[in-house]
Amino acid sequence: MSGSMPDPHDFGALLSTLHEKSISPTGKFGLHVKTYAGNLPQFVGWEDSWETFFTTSMRQALGLEIAIKGPSEELVDLSCVLFDKVIPRLLRPLECNSRVVKPSLVHGDLWYGNSGVETDNNRPRVFDACSFFPHNEYELGQWRPACNGFGDEVIDVVTNLVERYGQ
Repeated sequence: MSGSMPDPHDFGALLSTLHEKSISPTGKFGLHVKTYAGNLPQFVGWEDSWETFFTTSMRQALGLEIAIKGPSEELVDLSCVLFDKVIPRLLRPLECNSRVVKPSLVHGDLWYGNSGVETDNNRPRVFDACSFFPHNEYELGQWRPACNGFGDEVIDVVTNLVERYGQ
């Protein structure tokens, strides 16, 4: 396997297929096995709603931050706003008025360093996953920073495939 950047169209199609074809074994968001994003343990459990799962996961991540760096008044204040206002206003509308978010299998820690291309057939490959079943757009969350290595073309391909064929 080479460390070169996968073709955006092949990579986007492969990723979109993973998200579209996967089925949560419980129909819920989450996973029953502990996975790690680097050295950070991810939330283990199942939740009926994407908002609840995301909130619980975020609380765990902030709890780890506080355990390592100690409490911060600013973090407490910002956390209240995040959990009481921001998350509900962003995520709740996705699951109301007959709208449904399908839990989709994601890689979970997908960035340029966790992808490559097979040398014999040029097919994209990914590795070092911390997979679980969130909203399919979770995968795109860390792609915006330039240090991730995936350019706008990959994001556009995946976004267009999702819009065209659903999640």
